[in-house]
Amino acid sequence: MTSRALFPTTLYEAAIDDAGLIEELDASVRALAEEDRAGRGWSKEHGYRGYTSYASLNDLPLRDPVFADLKRMLDKHAARFAAECGMELAGRKLKLDSLWVNLLKPGGGHSGHVHPHSVVSGTFYVAVPEGAGGIRFEDPRLGLLMAAPTRPGTFETVRPHPGTLLLWESWLRHEVLPHAGKGERISVSFNYRW
Repeated sequence: MTSRALFPTTLYEAAIDDAGLIEELDASVRALAEEDRAGRGWSKEHGYRGYTSYASLNDLPLRDPVFADLKRMLDKHAARFAAECGMELAGRKLKLDSLWVNLLKPGGGHSGHVHPHSVVSGTFYVAVPEGAGGIRFEDPRLGLLMAAPTRPGTFETVRPHPGTLLLWESWLRHEVLPHAGKGERISVSFNYRW
């Protein structure tokens, strides 16, 4: 008798050891949080504890050179991830569709969600204080398990550090666990389309 695993779910993780990039992104995100009134308003209206540019700014790589540098790096990692997943792109490349920043204050989190209309999603971590909530991924079969007994691995939590880059297929449900530390958790999230 043999057993084999079918249809694996791939999570790509890379450590980006570039203190200068991380420092510049930290300063840029904090400046955006001060200057972007529309983003602060959206965050307050939607109960986001902190600031996100998700619904207010869609041109960060054109607006600030540090985000253009980040985009070039992300493009390379997204291409590697697509190849690792065996995506048949028919000679085309994945294209960065959206990129936004997140400055999460203590007590904040983000409930379970997916990223529709995208192929690959991810997050680059800039500041992760002690006690900051990790990102938790849900087994995509969870809704289909019906009467099955519980099993380990239904949820997997990654506790990132500054410089951690994570990529996953956009259909993979995930959430940001509540931030129980002090200080602000800063990240840059993004989506790629085909």
